[in-house]
Amino acid sequence: MARELIVGDVLQEWTNTRRVLERLPDEHLSWKPHEKSMSLGGLSTHVVNLLVWHMFIQSGKELDLATIPARREPLTSRAAILEEFDQRYGEVEKAMADIGLDELQEIWTLRRGDHVILSMPRAAALRHFVVSHLIHHRAQLTVYLRLLNIPVPGLYGPSADDEGR
Repeated sequence: MARELIVGDVLQEWTNTRRVLERLPDEHLSWKPHEKSMSLGGLSTHVVNLLVWHMFIQSGKELDLATIPARREPLTSRAAILEEFDQRYGEVEKAMADIGLDELQEIWTLRRGDHVILSMPRAAALRHFVVSHLIHHRAQLTVYLRLLNIPVPGLYGPSADDEGR
């Protein structure tokens, strides 16, 4: 039962995320609500990149931040964002279908070179670094959409836009 709860939670959050990404306007991908904010395209790319983090956590025992680039260039169109999302989500969906409770309980470590930042069960790492992180940035995306006057999809029930308010 615990495995099914974890897998279902992760997959549902990704499904909701795609619904937000489907609303992205190509003409506003460089838009920022504030000078310190990421652009809409940059934030969307970061969200898609969390699927890569998901696979790092699920497929290995650790991730060394010293071995990966700090940032990537933003994707430049909704089509490119959705294409990469769908490809990477397919990998995550297959991996989640095959994961066992023992694997979810294994310790996963985040490090930078020799410095261990943290170690925790893989299920907790998926929840913290993927799902909670995803929900945070997806919420930012919905605020960006609202500020751009683009209808926001309901995620845990109907939105004001879904209800025609």
